[in-house]
Amino acid sequence: MAHGGNVIAEFTADHRELEELFARIEAQPVDHPQRRVLANRLTAELVRHSVAEELLLCPAVRKHVRDGEGLAEKELAEHVKIEGLLRDLEELHVDDPQFNDIVAKLRLEVAAHVREEEQQLFPKLAASCSPEKLEELGRLARHAKQTAPTRPHLTAPDVPPAHEPLVPGAGLVDRVRDLVHGRRTTG
Repeated sequence: MAHGGNVIAEFTADHRELEELFARIEAQPVDHPQRRVLANRLTAELVRHSVAEELLLCPAVRKHVRDGEGLAEKELAEHVKIEGLLRDLEELHVDDPQFNDIVAKLRLEVAAHVREEEQQLFPKLAASCSPEKLEELGRLARHAKQTAPTRPHLTAPDVPPAHEPLVPGAGLVDRVRDLVHGRRTTG
């Protein structure tokens, strides 16, 4: 699925990419070093996606969707859970038996999160926002993902606006670290 368009299309494209990355990880033989490379890429994509959702989707849901406050809080709680698994995964070598367990747990959490967004949250947002607003949010989401961090950050505040000023700086630091350490985070 191609990126572009409104915020729903943008995040749905992210969801398909994440599903593909999980499948590629699982297609590799156990203990194969390529699993670590793919897990690094998955981590970067999930972090970028989550940051964009926290900066744009959650505030839009709060503002435009009936009962949006509760829906946004549920989104953020799910992000915290997923980020915790990403932190755990980041510490593990591919031959650690926990590596596969955490990838499996992560896939289940992400799949449930995606299902809820696509079946419940996105339709509510589409019904309550103008097409122009959804397009604007899509443009902003693409920009946010370009400057977002590529690693989970334990000390960063999880909710906007507290973490908004930190995103570009943390993203830049992460990209430099990735470059220095040869950590591939893109296709």
